[in-house]
Amino acid sequence: MNRKYPDEPADDFPAPPRTFGDSAGRTIEVREADPDDHDDLLAMYLDFHPEDRAQGIPPVKEDAIEDWLDVLLAEDCYNVLAWHGESVVGHSVLVPDDRGAYELAIFVLHEYQGARIGTELLRTLLGLGQADGVEKVWLTVERWNDPAVRLYRKVGFETVDAESFELEMTIRLA
Repeated sequence: MNRKYPDEPADDFPAPPRTFGDSAGRTIEVREADPDDHDDLLAMYLDFHPEDRAQGIPPVKEDAIEDWLDVLLAEDCYNVLAWHGESVVGHSVLVPDDRGAYELAIFVLHEYQGARIGTELLRTLLGLGQADGVEKVWLTVERWNDPAVRLYRKVGFETVDAESFELEMTIRLA
């Protein structure tokens, strides 16, 4: 399948590290993940709310999460984490596909949703990719996930396929 991308690149996005105040008044730091963050990221996914799982991810069991993180934290992926104090509260990743593009995934702990953390996490991940020359990014989202669809559109993603229960959306960064 040939995925369609917008002709024009998106605006520039901010690169990590960044600190901002979320809409609940919490100080959130967004920075690129490093290998030392593995255990903190695992802890976030062990606390992940079952209702917030979509398309089978994140996995539920600890060994499955460990295997999944091995893929996401590989050198060819881009990862940014949102930190509140000493805890990871959000994670966004770009995973390369076999067509020279990157698939995006984003996860924010339930109690931190709706506070602009997802927006800033996503913008920062796209900024990291832009700074390193990533050109094309795509994602799939369940069509009834209105908050996520609004978020993706707000940062510049366009719907390119709406044939199934999932929407496929794309953005051009460069």
